[in-house]
Amino acid sequence: MPCWSLADKKPASANTLAARLARLGLRTDADYVLHLPLRYEDETRITAVRDAQPGVAAQFDVEVIDNEIAYRPRRQLVVRVSDASGTLTMRFLNFYPNQQKAMQVGARLRFFGELHEGYLGPEIIHPRFHVVGAGESLPECLTPVYPTTAGLGQATLRRLIARALDRADLTDTLPAALLERLGLPDFTAAIQRLHNPPPEMTQASLEARDYPAWRRVQFDELLAQQLSLRRAYTARRARGAPSLQATATLTTALLAALPFRLTGAQQRAWQEIASDLDQPHPMQRLLQGDVGSGKTVVAALAMLHAVEAGYQAALMAPTEILAEQHYRKLAAWLAPLGLEVAWLTGSLKKRGKEAVLAGIASGNTPIVIGTHALIEDKVEFARLGLAIVDEQHRFGVRQRLALKEKGLFAHQLAMSATPIPRTLAMSYYADLDVSVLDELPPGRTPVTTKLIAEGRRDQVVARVREACRAGGQAYWVCPLIEESETLQLKTAEETFARLTSDLPGQRVGLVHGRLKAAEKAAVMAAFVNNEIHVLVATTVIEVGVDVPNASLMVIEHAERFGLAQLHQLRGRVGRGAAQSACILLYAQPLGQLARARLKVIFESTDGFEIAREDLRLRGPGEFIGARQSGLPLLRYADLEDAALVEQARAVAEDMLRDAPEQAAAHLQRWLGGREELLKA
Repeated sequence: MPCWSLADKKPASANTLAARLARLGLRTDADYVLHLPLRYEDETRITAVRDAQPGVAAQFDVEVIDNEIAYRPRRQLVVRVSDASGTLTMRFLNFYPNQQKAMQVGARLRFFGELHEGYLGPEIIHPRFHVVGAGESLPECLTPVYPTTAGLGQATLRRLIARALDRADLTDTLPAALLERLGLPDFTAAIQRLHNPPPEMTQASLEARDYPAWRRVQFDELLAQQLSLRRAYTARRARGAPSLQATATLTTALLAALPFRLTGAQQRAWQEIASDLDQPHPMQRLLQGDVGSGKTVVAALAMLHAVEAGYQAALMAPTEILAEQHYRKLAAWLAPLGLEVAWLTGSLKKRGKEAVLAGIASGNTPIVIGTHALIEDKVEFARLGLAIVDEQHRFGVRQRLALKEKGLFAHQLAMSATPIPRTLAMSYYADLDVSVLDELPPGRTPVTTKLIAEGRRDQVVARVREACRAGGQAYWVCPLIEESETLQLKTAEETFARLTSDLPGQRVGLVHGRLKAAEKAAVMAAFVNNEIHVLVATTVIEVGVDVPNASLMVIEHAERFGLAQLHQLRGRVGRGAAQSACILLYAQPLGQLARARLKVIFESTDGFEIAREDLRLRGPGEFIGARQSGLPLLRYADLEDAALVEQARAVAEDMLRDAPEQAAAHLQRWLGGREELLKA
């Protein structure tokens, strides 16, 4: 049993309470046991009123000497209390009649709260209190404060967690010898200590999570993640898949026809992929590389490998602009080799779509590029051997699975231009094989980044005018307005009109997500052909656009964009021989987080360094798009603790091999049947 009070108000109805608990993911005893405190409050001691320190939470044992409802500046309950050392004011801005009644003159109360200096002297706003019962003693341990949700009080949570601790099976899932080797405490002791820490433990130590009990929880959480991902990896390798034994005729022909040589990183990644495709189990590999590192040509080689083996290949991209960019590039490379590349998006007219679907179903179309349209029910492949998903974090779990399942256990290659820091890859991508393109092709011009305040906009327009007169082209990216697509479109149209007026003699184009596919394609084609000098765009041009003559990028309200987006957008320039620049226009005043992001993007062009900073600033959940990917967030473990991640990986391998029953028990405790959400 806990050593703090379980007193509570009238409990909520069962249905309402269950709904609120479900929002916190609390359904089973194991869920409650692992719902650990955010912080602790020390109710094991009483502070004399005269010893109260401003801003420091403390508990007081007092008697009510006055109780009144005041009406200025607003209705509030003001309670004067005292002990032998002095008096204090308790102020309640929101209160109920029963609270006023409980705090009648002469009542003995225990208050817990932070002291502040008020207009009439020291006071505590909305302290927690209760009437002291006869012979009531002080708690024997610190009081936990748990993560909660609206309408669910701490006392209710404490009571439910205490009951779960009494009922739950806390049997250790790890052998004692392993715990001794790693210097970790027993699970039961660790959990009990975190829910009921003794008063001699400092709150700072507990909340800093460097306490041995926290280390045990962090290790266990990482271990569950590693066990699940490695088990998925093993299960996939046990399944059958077509062994794509290729002849190397098409890949050799493509390499000979390309006007450039592969970088060392591209050659290495291609060999790793080719080796996987030869295996009789499904490849599941992530190809990651910075903007412009040459992922598309590696994907082309993989697709040709599948075709040589007698299978089809499909590439799915998140936007039509990116899909079309891939289509044009791949068609230009592969048509001379005698291969038809099909294009499938939702905007295709009925007759054109039917022809493409027929070619895919018959097997006459070996390679198809498209958007989400590729995973529609009507799309049936004759022999899909390889499914490629570009910018994979933009697709949901079911979407990625749907493409892979178009072929019976087809090989899958995911591509991402957002480099993944090492600890994140070890933690969240343990069931993937990873290939990294860590060098850029020769000839890429470094991009100069400039930070310019919104007040100097006219100077930026002059810079764009100068670049266009010199024969160059420019992008002007409109601000990101997440709350309203309509407002974002309006802003883009206003920017287009303003730049058309400010840049006489220069042709200005506009592209945004609401344009029909044909209109969008026409604008992009005009920009590629240098018929449009300045392209005003929303973030639809974030990835995939490749116009070597465009050497200037202006990003308006850059402070609204994330680091990954800014890096992706900047990567649209610097693709030709001309010196390129990216101008980040920002509005003042800048918030602390926005200032930190702009500082990172200004100081670095290294995608991996930017990714590390992005992870630090945003946390793993947003970085990997956890909602989209289906990945469970780590609640307690620190991703920067690479040593602990490495230990968890090693132990996971050993447990799966030598102690599968303990591994299963550990997974049940931490994931409770939700393992299928981990990976697609």
